[in-house]
Amino acid sequence: MNTAFLLTGGNLGDRLQNLQQAYNLIEKNCGHISQSSSVYKTAAWGFTEQPDFYNQALQLETELSAEKLMKKLLYIEETMGRERDIKMGPRIIDVDILLLNDIVLNSSLITIPHPRLAERRFALTPLAEIAADIIHPVLHKSIKKLLAECNDDLPVYKISAKN
Repeated sequence: MNTAFLLTGGNLGDRLQNLQQAYNLIEKNCGHISQSSSVYKTAAWGFTEQPDFYNQALQLETELSAEKLMKKLLYIEETMGRERDIKMGPRIIDVDILLLNDIVLNSSLITIPHPRLAERRFALTPLAEIAADIIHPVLHKSIKKLLAECNDDLPVYKISAKN
């Protein structure tokens, strides 16, 4: 059994409903979600001229390998209407694998751990809520330490409690 930490997010449509739909589809197609963070709101990162994002971290227990999991998550995004027109642009849903066990992987499909995790407060904040003591397998620091050291100054606001 593998333990994956995912980040779901989106900034188009009914953002809370989209996060819930992604949650349901991940649970149906990928494994058991054992923990979920609160939902957080933050301004767009990178391409900033777009609506604010809602994000949620999920802990997933799965039999899937990293690449099979990524393929299923990409299929879920596509099923929900995700379009990839603008890099870092608006999207109905985005599902990233942040961590998977203590795997370090760099393939044509996926890089684990997520290469920019330590730079993004919007990912670290919900992840720290459910996995503060998990150690990043490359940086060898806990998620709570990475969050404390994060230079990203975009505010992250909790908008709803855990599922």
